Amino acid sequence: MGGPGEPPEGTPEGAPGGGEDEYRSVVFDESFVRAARLQEYSAEERMAEHTPAVRRRPPLHRGVSRQALLLVMLIAVAFGTAIYMGVRHPYSTPATRRPAEPLRMTVIPLAPQGQVPGTADTEHLYGHSPAAQFRIGAEGIPLPASERTAHFSDSQVVAALTTAKDYIVRSALYPEVLTGQQVRPVRVLLDPDQLDQFDQSFRQPAADGRHAPTGWLVRFDPSQTELADAKIRVQGSLTAAESDAATLEVTADHTFVYALRPAGSGEHARASLFTVRRELQFRFDRDDLRLHQAQLVTSYVQAGPLSCAEDSTDRLHPLLAGQSAKSGGPAGTDPYATGSATALCGTLATSAQPRV
Repeated sequence: MGGPGEPPEGTPEGAPGGGEDEYRSVVFDESFVRAARLQEYSAEERMAEHTPAVRRRPPLHRGVSRQALLLVMLIAVAFGTAIYMGVRHPYSTPATRRPAEPLRMTVIPLAPQGQVPGTADTEHLYGHSPAAQFRIGAEGIPLPASERTAHFSDSQVVAALTTAKDYIVRSALYPEVLTGQQVRPVRVLLDPDQLDQFDQSFRQPAADGRHAPTGWLVRFDPSQTELADAKIRVQGSLTAAESDAATLEVTADHTFVYALRPAGSGEHARASLFTVRRELQFRFDRDDLRLHQAQLVTSYVQAGPLSCAEDSTDRLHPLLAGQSAKSGGPAGTDPYATGSATALCGTLATSAQPRV
């Protein structure tokens, strides 16, 4: 007989492991099978122990979904952030910025003590005057070395200095401004809060310390005077400082020397020198720096040779070569009149005139 677990007729010939006991140890005998415990799960046990064949659909929620609530919260946060950034924005809005102050101006004519010296050779005039070493045009208005302040960056300080220089160049060196043909090159550089004062100064000039065109810029009467040399001599300085956390101030002090002759007199007519010293104070907030505009706060002007009897409010009327100042002082000042400025006049030192 065959051994336990073998077929009654023996292992078939050619079957795997035939004649070998290699798998005998894993063949269950009859006693093992009878002793085995068989258990079949009931339908209820199969439902509890195993995953159902059909996935249950989640119940339908009533009201606002989680996604909608999250979207509302995100919109609220974005809106709040926008409001906060608007309040904390480094550039103040027009509604909250401090309005520009009106320009305070003083124009002082300087009368010569004798006849005005002159010659047809303008180079000789300049070479024998205190302006001999002055630079020509905008080269005489160099920008100083700039450094950041506590609340303004280096680039903002440079922007303030550059805008101040542009104003000085346009208001004292542009030929169309000097001859009274245009004022727009100067006007476009002013803070909008000062435009009404600027326009009124040219519409209704007044010697009240507020509305003199010659306080804003340098200009002559083209029917009386013309430039004998376009190379205007200039010398002066620019300084910038922080006045508070929101304001930069630039102080400018420059002397301009013009070679002038009578209008229409020709190239061979005698020319004379006319000197204008301007001390200007500019103020800049962050809007001004961003928009390349300035607030002109004070303007102090000394100019000569002029006659004290002439009105220098609207235009300057220089005394030319060979002329002398008219007798009489400046216009009278009424101490009872409110809002008026004191009429001033000075004497032009002999050392300020060229030696010819």
